[in-house]
This record gives sequence, C-alpha cells and structure tokens, in this order.
Amino acid sequence: MLQDRETKLDVQSAWLQAYISSSEKQHQLYKRTLVVVVLSQIFGGAGLAAGITVGALLAQDMLGTDSITGLPTALFTLGSAGAALLVGRLSQRFGRRFGLTTGFLAGGIGALGVVMAALTNSILLLFTSLLIYGAGTATNLQARYAGTDLASSTQRAKAVSMAMVSTTFGAVAGPNLVGVMGEFAQSVGIPALAGPFILAAAAYILAGLVFFILLRPDPFIVARAISEYQSTTSKVEKNSNLLMTNRRGILAGAAVMVLTQFVMIAVMTMTPIHMGHHGHALKEVGLVIGFHIAAMFLPSLVTGYLVDKIGRAFMAVASAVTLLASGILAAMGPADSMAVLITALALLGLGWNFGLISGTAILVDSTPPPTRARTQGSVDVGIALAGALGGGVSGLVVAHYSYPALSIAGAGLSLLVIPIVIWAGINRKNKV
Repeated sequence: MLQDRETKLDVQSAWLQAYISSSEKQHQLYKRTLVVVVLSQIFGGAGLAAGITVGALLAQDMLGTDSITGLPTALFTLGSAGAALLVGRLSQRFGRRFGLTTGFLAGGIGALGVVMAALTNSILLLFTSLLIYGAGTATNLQARYAGTDLASSTQRAKAVSMAMVSTTFGAVAGPNLVGVMGEFAQSVGIPALAGPFILAAAAYILAGLVFFILLRPDPFIVARAISEYQSTTSKVEKNSNLLMTNRRGILAGAAVMVLTQFVMIAVMTMTPIHMGHHGHALKEVGLVIGFHIAAMFLPSLVTGYLVDKIGRAFMAVASAVTLLASGILAAMGPADSMAVLITALALLGLGWNFGLISGTAILVDSTPPPTRARTQGSVDVGIALAGALGGGVSGLVVAHYSYPALSIAGAGLSLLVIPIVIWAGINRKNKV
C-alpha cells in the first residue's frame, strides 16, 4: 500500500514537472482555462441574474409587506460573504476545480430550496435557502481568478475582463427569461415567481459541472507548484516597508469597491418593487434588470483599458459621477417611463463596473505578493457584507420614505469616493 502511494506521488510529480519545465504547456493550459471560465460564467451569470430579478418580489408576495423586501438580497449577499471564505479556502487547499465546483453546486441547491419554500409557503425555508443561494454569487465572482493563475503580468487584466464579459451573456438572458420561466412554473403547479429560481438552479449546477469535468489539470495547483519551484531556486528580497507605504492604497481600493457595491445593491434591489407599484409587468422588470446587469459586465474590456491608460484615480472618480447621474435620474424621472428606468439602471451598472475594476487595480497595485491573496479575500468579504447591508437597508428606506429618497441617498454616498481617492494620493501614473 505504501509503495502504491509513493508511485501515485511520483506520477503526480511527473505531470507537474512537465508543466514547470515547459512554458508552452503552461500557455496551453492558460488558454484552455480561459475557455472553461468563459463557459462556466455564461451559466453562472444566468443563475445570478434570475434570482436577483424576482427575489424581492417573491418575498413581498409571501410576506405581504414592503418593509423587509430588501432582505432576500441581503441574505444571499450575506451568504456570498461566508461562501467567499469557504470557496477561497477550499481552492487554496484542493485547487480551483474543487472549490468552484462546490460553490456552484451549493448555489444550485439553495435555488432549489427557494422553489420548495414557494411551494410550501415557508418563510424560514425561503430565508435559509436564499442564504445558501448566495454561494453561487460568491463563486461566480471568484471564478474570474481561475483565469489569472497562469497568466503573465500583461495578461491578468485581460483574463479578468474576459470572465466578466462572458458573464454578461447569461446575466442578460436570465432576466429576459423571467416571464417564460414563470409560465413554465405555473404549468407544473409552482408559483410563477419561483420559476426563475428553477433556471438559477439549473444554471449554477451546470456551471459547477463545467468546472468539475473540464478544469483538468487544475491551473491553481500548477501555478502553486511553479511558485514553489521558483522559490527554491531564487531568493526574493522582502521589503517590510512596502506594507506601510501602500496601506492607504489598500484602504482606498477597498473603500471604492465597498461604496459602489453598497449603492448599486441598494438601488437595484428596490427597483423591481418600485416598478411593480407603478404598474410595470414582470417582463418589463426583467428587461430593466437585464440592461442593468449588461452594463455591470459588458463594458469590462473597455473599462480595463481605460483604467490602465487613463488611470485608476480618474476611473474611480468617473464611477462616483456615473452613480450620481444614475441616482438623480432614478429619483427625478417619470416612474412610468421605461426609457428613464433603463437608462438609470444602466448607469447604475456602469458606475459599479468602473468602481469594481478601478478599485481592484488600486488594491493589486498596493499589495505585495506575499500578502496579496489574503488581503483580496478579506476585501471580498467586505464587499459582500456591504451588499448585504445595502439590500437590507434599502427596503426600510423605501418603506419609511420613498424610492426617490433611496436613489438620492445613494447618489450622495457615492461621492465619498472622490475625497477617498484624493486622500490616498493616487497619481496620474497609478502609484500611491
């Protein structure tokens, strides 16, 4: 038995050594990984968007009140925070394939739980399932890192951009299938608002299976082996002052992403409720959210180019200005105008896109390799918690004040990005 184990280890070392010693094999695996990530993100985007579109409406229908209809978004965003830690640790220990597969399957199980909750009219099961459903959201975001494991320093932004853009295809299709899935659900005796969660379950499970079947060899395991080999053949000088020098940059990058996430989730969560109060049909809600999610992801390739060429600070400020315009338009435009709602929510998504990519770039610029992954993980949890808070607070604000008041508050809050960027001292050359 011991001999068999040693033979297995020798075989494993042999295939890893083949990648360590061949830059051509590394590049081939990098390209293959990108294809797998793109395919999985199409399914993952559909799972993410379908649930977001009707989660608040389902809670409103089951609870009979608007005051806590932001709670579904808060729950699956809170669930995504816990899942971000879990998926990250599983990936660190067992590789991306295991971690991402587990996260997506958990999200699919959560979506099925929501369907069962609607069938049984169980509020407790609904809230528990939404929490688990959040694992799909976290995994969908973390999947983009798989493409960067074997990317060179000049390929990483492209890898992340490709993952975010591919999410758009599923994310736009998901909301626009809301009506179809609602009709299908009713035809089999399931409440119409639970229909999109059937789609979400299938999409997340398929995304998990894509990783489980196709992500071989695991790029993270290969990248880790290459890093360990390089660390034994060269000495890297450590600069303890680097963390002190870039601490402001770390805080600034995190703050930009946290603020834009909070504002985006808060306004997005209550838009379907606002539209319902003004006579918009479920298909119209799906169309507006579809444009919103497209604006969140589709501009990524251009945004990445602008962040690198024009600068992190400029694009972070552009994020604040875009969110400001979105909030003013949503608050002051006619509530029965589809054109106004589509434009406002598209600007909301675009502002989030600017903030996420510029904030990520600031964070990476400001973090040395020995602590980069740990710092990024902590910031991702903060982003998820900000989304949970935004979703939870939004329902209370609309219930006690109004949707325009929520939009204006979000617009004002987004402007905090500007003094934060100035305080961090991020200059034209993207240095802190």
